[in-house]
Amino acid sequence: MSTTRAYNSPLREEKVRETRESILVALLSLMQSSAMPDDISMEAIAAEAGIQRRTIFRHFASKDDLLFAFWPWFNARIGASMKPETLQDIISGPPQAFPLFDAHEAAMRAALHSRTGRQMRLGTVSDRRKYFSAALAPVLSALTPERARKVEALAHLLYSASAWEVLKDYGGLDGTQAGETASWALELILSAVSSGEIPADATIAAKETRDEHRNDNG
Repeated sequence: MSTTRAYNSPLREEKVRETRESILVALLSLMQSSAMPDDISMEAIAAEAGIQRRTIFRHFASKDDLLFAFWPWFNARIGASMKPETLQDIISGPPQAFPLFDAHEAAMRAALHSRTGRQMRLGTVSDRRKYFSAALAPVLSALTPERARKVEALAHLLYSASAWEVLKDYGGLDGTQAGETASWALELILSAVSSGEIPADATIAAKETRDEHRNDNG
């Protein structure tokens, strides 16, 4: 009896993986083809996957659980890592990821401009922050907490699907060019921070000095 269970268990596990994958693939297909991603229903996902609706809930307790699982799965599927471990990973991240976003443009834009997409991305925020904080620590440790938060926020912005879209739509760049541009900006910022040259802080400090002088004379 135990031999039968041991034999069947890997088969069952493989079936579970296949079904879970088919659900995620179905959601991706619908996001790429739907004009209104927020209206994608569990029924539509089940139909696209060729399964019954109740089967989805055996793998995902709710639609929110499905959405939270989708974004990291999607990034892994297209080969875009959003979990940098070093400073160089952050700098080289956009040139690697942005061309991949180009190849899945409809799904990326749906993720950026729909409530469904926002729900998906919010599920990864906590994990993403941990990776970025650890990767940036060698540079940010010398800054005040307030300045460190600003630099880290800029890293999040430049290494993001939002930056990819803005550089494409407003800058007229393709994914490769957008990735190179974001990487260049990250390298400039992080190099300035590492060398102690922070023009933005110098500008702010000068403004504060002028304001203080004005108040003293006022």
